[in-house]
Amino acid sequence: MAKQNKAPQPQAQSKKASKEQKTEKLFETGEGAPAKITPRLKIHYEQVVRPQLQQQFNYKNPMQVPRIEKIVINMGVGKGEQEPKTLENAVRDLALISGQKPVVTTAKRAISNFRIRKGHRIGCKVTLRGDRMYVFLEKLINVVLPRIRDFSGISPRSFDGRGNYSLGLREQILFPEIVYDQVDRLRGMDITICTTAETDEEAFALLKAMGLPFRSS
Repeated sequence: MAKQNKAPQPQAQSKKASKEQKTEKLFETGEGAPAKITPRLKIHYEQVVRPQLQQQFNYKNPMQVPRIEKIVINMGVGKGEQEPKTLENAVRDLALISGQKPVVTTAKRAISNFRIRKGHRIGCKVTLRGDRMYVFLEKLINVVLPRIRDFSGISPRSFDGRGNYSLGLREQILFPEIVYDQVDRLRGMDITICTTAETDEEAFALLKAMGLPFRSS
């Protein structure tokens, strides 16, 4: 005898609908999502670096202690207008490296020697703040810089007089997110770490305490 399929009970349908509505609400409101993990370097700043600098420079208020405000990564391609594929690949690489969508940069003035006109696309950049900034900095310190051949530390003389520090990297393949076989060409980048420090001395103390490996001279 053939087995008859039972029609779903109204009560069961009601429970199922209620469960689906609850799930949709969780997605909409974010309730029940995994707790956000605070970057290790941010915790290190709050628990170790800030008290250390407050004592070192005799700041009266913890809010006076310098902090890293943002990190700007700029990747130039030169002839981005004539070679759109090169610019497209640079944007892809920088997005992988930073975890953020880059913006395309344009020439502010014409450079006749390089056949670049004002407004031509010449590269891309990202500005990292908050948690992404701390995650990138930790990766730079612990993974990227140690991969540089014969690395002996970064220069302590690359401050701009206003508490900001810049360094250059010659190859994007230093970053673990970049797959060497998919690279069309090697391209470098400039990284600027902007701080709220009023002097280079304070900025140096901040970045050194955060773990940046400055060489002795």
